[in-house]
Amino acid sequence: MVETSRDWSEKLSFALWTYRTSICTSIGATLFSLVYGMEVVLPVEIEVGSLRVALEHQIAKMDWLRARYNQFNLLDEKRLKVKITCMLTKENGSCIQEKGQA
Repeated sequence: MVETSRDWSEKLSFALWTYRTSICTSIGATLFSLVYGMEVVLPVEIEVGSLRVALEHQIAKMDWLRARYNQFNLLDEKRLKVKITCMLTKENGSCIQEKGQA
């Protein structure tokens, strides 16, 4: 198969997935984790099986809910740290700029 610039729309979802799940060195986190409060579980981890997925299945439902609630409480703190990092590095242009923010 010959790859041309006309194929870009077919590959866009893969490129966006990679971008959103890769750690940004300037902020020290993935965009996915800043939005959802946890790291992404890749499809291969579910099919092949990983320690993280196996451990989540063994946790009691109330314990899992409590852990997720605690993660969401820490999410605001994590976002605030990233925002401060962005503000400090903004003059270097090395931080992701948020659209629509003054």
